[in-house]
Amino acid sequence: MKKENSRRGLKLAAGPLLFALCIWLLPASIFPEAAQRSAVGTIVWMAFWWITGPVDFAVTAFLPIGLNALFSMADMSSVIQNYASETILLLLGASILTISWEETGLDKRIAASFLALIGSSMRSQIIFWFLLSAMLSAVLPNAVVCATVTPIAVSMLRYVGEGEIGKSEKGSLLLLTIVYAAGVGGLATPLGGAMNLVTVDYLQQITGEEYMYISWVVRFLPIFIVLVVLNILYLLAFSKKGSELGGSKEYFREEFRKMPPMDKCEWASFLLFVVAALLAFTRQLYQDILPGLKPAYVFIICAIISFMIKKKDGEPLLRWKNVQKKIIWDLIFIFAGGLAAGTLMNNSGAAAALGDMVANMGITGGVVTIFVIFLFTLLLSDVTSNTATAAIAMPIVISITQGAGLDPIPYIYVASVGVNLSFMLPTSIRAIPVGYGLSPQYMLRKGIGITLLIIVVITLLCWGLMNFWPMFSTI
Repeated sequence: MKKENSRRGLKLAAGPLLFALCIWLLPASIFPEAAQRSAVGTIVWMAFWWITGPVDFAVTAFLPIGLNALFSMADMSSVIQNYASETILLLLGASILTISWEETGLDKRIAASFLALIGSSMRSQIIFWFLLSAMLSAVLPNAVVCATVTPIAVSMLRYVGEGEIGKSEKGSLLLLTIVYAAGVGGLATPLGGAMNLVTVDYLQQITGEEYMYISWVVRFLPIFIVLVVLNILYLLAFSKKGSELGGSKEYFREEFRKMPPMDKCEWASFLLFVVAALLAFTRQLYQDILPGLKPAYVFIICAIISFMIKKKDGEPLLRWKNVQKKIIWDLIFIFAGGLAAGTLMNNSGAAAALGDMVANMGITGGVVTIFVIFLFTLLLSDVTSNTATAAIAMPIVISITQGAGLDPIPYIYVASVGVNLSFMLPTSIRAIPVGYGLSPQYMLRKGIGITLLIIVVITLLCWGLMNFWPMFSTI
């Protein structure tokens, strides 16, 4: 016990020490302002505590508030608003709706149906959840996809006894599969996220022409296919042949048949989630009529309605005093903390300073330029939001390529790939599986491998497309 307490004490002390070292040792030539060095130090401190775990993950998520109060890196209101953002409300609403599943037994019914459909083979499960999440993320915000698909997978895992995600290799691998796929899927179309729309806007600015969405799909299709195959093969490598969740298709089909018919409460909890998901997924069809009804608010409205459902005895299905004990607050605060850390990086000017460093490297085109741009955008996406990375990176890419007399279009495409991908830290959507119990250490270990692999493969692939496929240099 003493040894364990000593280790915890060292980890606790290492966080602020790393923060101080960043302030003292980061070169002023790159980060001229103390606020910028402090922002980088905050990211380093948070990453270290999330990975080593000397305090609860949600506690680490509040560091941006405390440190910003002391070191004034950004306007505090811009930091605080991350803890009540639209995405946070979406996650809260989705969490409440899935609690109603547990109350009615719908979670077991959904789990049995998915297992009866897919089977219990881990390899089949990985392929299914990856393709499902990637296809949804091609046309929907990846946060919405993660927030809706992850609880379904967790329900299935609980049903087969793998509900303690942090202690389950199989459960951890499946949640990692979903969040990887949500990132990869976003690259497939401009509708995959706001970061892609930022890129489209810059393409239209430099060409003076309207950018057709089908052009994006065509040009990124080879990269998207390679990323899907590469990610699936990487994830499958961690699942031994013959690995099972338990049971067979026939067993789960029989278990599903044994279940009693759905009662009114179960139907109501099911329909509320379906309505919320469908309205979130079809936002573009009604946004002109109801411009304020964004996905986050759809989930909150449906969550409110779920408290109105009554059981057979007339008692409410959900009561707040019970629900609040089951809400995954870790998920909400970890996600918010990641957003807040990104705000510190952006608003302090630290992210822009990194961009200036890249711009001053004197790159002149070719594979080295592709590598630097891709590495910069990929790593920046790990510590701030994808959209913020796009807003910072695109003007820098345009500036350095035009300054070197290069066509900026293919390099913008390269940057777009990096903007969409990130694998290592529990920031942005990667906070969602961590909130459900995935260990940040596990995420980092697996994330380092796929990051290194993708850096090599995508750098070479983009170099090949740029040199041998003329369409990759056009809009």
